[in-house]
Amino acid sequence: MKRYWKYIKPYLAAFICGPILMITEVLGEVLLPKFMANIINNGAAGRDVPYIIGMGVIMVLTALLMMAGGIGGAYFAAKAAISFASDLRSDVFDKVQKFSFANLDQFSTGSLVTRLTNDITQVQNLINMALRMMLRAPGMLIGALIMAIMMNAQLTIVIIVVIPILVTLIALVIKTAFPRFEIMQKKLDILNSNIQEMLTNVRVIKSFVRGSYEEEKFAASNEDLKQSSLSAFKVVILNMPIMMLLMNATTLAVVWFGGRQILAGNMPVGDLTAFTTYIVQILMSLMMLAMVLLQSSRALASLHRITEVLDTEVDLTDVNCRLPEKTVEKGRVEFKDVSFRYYKDNKEKVLDRISFKIESGQILGIIGSTGSGKTTLVQMIPRLYDADEGEVLVDGVNVRDYSLRNLREGVGMVLQKNVLFSGSIMENLMWGDENASYEEITHAAMDAQAAPFIETFTEGYETELGQGGVNVSGGQKQRLCIARALLKKPKILILDDSTSAVDTATEAKIRESFKGNLKDTTKIIIAQRITSVMEADTILVLDEGSVAGMGTHEELLKSCEAYQEIYYSQMDKEVSAS
Repeated sequence: MKRYWKYIKPYLAAFICGPILMITEVLGEVLLPKFMANIINNGAAGRDVPYIIGMGVIMVLTALLMMAGGIGGAYFAAKAAISFASDLRSDVFDKVQKFSFANLDQFSTGSLVTRLTNDITQVQNLINMALRMMLRAPGMLIGALIMAIMMNAQLTIVIIVVIPILVTLIALVIKTAFPRFEIMQKKLDILNSNIQEMLTNVRVIKSFVRGSYEEEKFAASNEDLKQSSLSAFKVVILNMPIMMLLMNATTLAVVWFGGRQILAGNMPVGDLTAFTTYIVQILMSLMMLAMVLLQSSRALASLHRITEVLDTEVDLTDVNCRLPEKTVEKGRVEFKDVSFRYYKDNKEKVLDRISFKIESGQILGIIGSTGSGKTTLVQMIPRLYDADEGEVLVDGVNVRDYSLRNLREGVGMVLQKNVLFSGSIMENLMWGDENASYEEITHAAMDAQAAPFIETFTEGYETELGQGGVNVSGGQKQRLCIARALLKKPKILILDDSTSAVDTATEAKIRESFKGNLKDTTKIIIAQRITSVMEADTILVLDEGSVAGMGTHEELLKSCEAYQEIYYSQMDKEVSAS
C-alpha cells in the first residue's frame, strides 16, 4: 500500500479531519439516549417541567453539534476520496500513455476504460465510506457498549452473545462475495469492449445490415454481466436481513428481560428505553462495519486491477538511453540484421534478418504481400516496437540511444489506420505543430492535396470533424493525416499505405510535392499499388518477413521474381480495365 500513500499525503488534513468530525456525531448519539432516560426517570416521573425543558435544550444543542460534525465530516471525506481518485486516475492514464504497442496488447480497450472509470470509482466510494465510518462505527460500538454496561450489566449479556454470531455471518458473506466481484468486473470489461467496438464501427454494422447480430451479441454480454452481478449481490443482500433479524431478536430479548426487571423494581423505565436504543446503536455500528467490509471486497478487486496497470513494466523507456539530448538531424536509416517476434516464445519470426540502408532525402518504397511485415518494419524506426535481434540506426545511432521524445519528434508517421479526433480540421492539423501559423497549415494542406476539398467546406479549416473524422471520406481523411504529418516537418516521413483511398492522379500530385518541399526528408512509402513506389530510389520487397529483393524498379524487374509477379499482375489488371 506504500504506492498509494502519495495520493493520501497531499490531502492528509482532509483524511484526518473527516473521521475526527464524525466523532462529534458519535458523542451525540451516545449521550442522547442517556439524556432521554433522565427526562423519563427524573423529569416525567417527578413532574419537573423546568428539568425537562433544560434537558430538552441540551438535547437540541447536542443535535446541532452533531449536525455540524456530520456535515463537516462528510465534506472532508468526500474531498479526500474524490481527490485521491482524481490523482490516481491521472497516474493510471499517464501510465497507459507510456505503454508501448506490446503493453497495450496485454489489455483490451474496454478493460482499460473500465479500470480508469468504474474500478477507480469503486475505490473512491470505499474511501468515502471508510472515512465516514472508520471512527464513527467503532466509536458508536464502544460508546454504546460502555453506556449499556454502566446502565445494566446483566442485560448486556444478551448483546455479548449476539455479537460473535453476527461477526461470523458477516465474515462468511464477505468471503463468498469477494471472488464474485472480481468476476463481475471482468464481465464489465467484456461489455465495455463490445460497446466500444460497436460504436466505433457502427457504419460498417449498418452497411452489412448486422444490427440484429450486434444486438444479440450485446444482449449476451449484458445478460452475462447481469447474472454475475446478481451472483455477487445476492450474497451481499443477505447482510441486511441477517442484521435486521438479529437486531429485532436482540431487542425482543432485551425488552423481555428488561421488562421483568422493571416489574421487579430493579430497573427504571427510562433506562430500558435508553438501553434498547444502545442495543440498536451497537448493532447499527456492526452493520456500518459490515457495509465497509463488503464495499472493501469489491473495491479491493478493483484495486487489484488498477495495480495491474500501474505495475505493468513499460518495455520501451529512456532508462538505457545514452544520448538523451540528441535529436534526429539528417534522417539516415539503417537496419542491421533485424529480427522480431510479437510473441517472444514463438519460434516463427515476423521479421527475419532484415538489412538495408537509406540516405537522407532518399525515397524508400516497401512492397509485399499482406502479412509480410511491412508495417512492423517501419514501426521500429520511432520505437513503437523494439527489435529482438540486430540494430535499427537513425543517423548512425541506435534508436535505443535516443530519448523517445526526441526520436519521435524527428519522425512523421501516417499510420495504416488513419485516425482523426473530435474538433476542427485546424485543431487536428495542429497535432503536427501546435505553434504552426495559418500559412504553414494551409501550405501543408496544399502539399497533401487536402486544401481543395477543405476550401469547399463553408467553415473551411474551422469545420468540425465528427469522432474519428466520420464526416469526411476515406481519401479526405488520408490527405488530412498526411498534412498533419507534413506540418511536423520531420526528418523521416513514413507513409504506411496512406494513399490507398486516393485516386492515382491525386497521389501523383502528392508525390510531386514531396520532391519539391521535402528534398532533405527521408521518405519511406509502404504501398500495395506498385505505381506508388516505382519512382523510389530503392524498393524493398518483403515476403513472409524476409527480404525477397531490393533495388530500383528496373533492377527488380530483372532480378526479383516476387516483384515481377506483383508488377505484371497489377499492370495486366490496368490493361484489362482500360
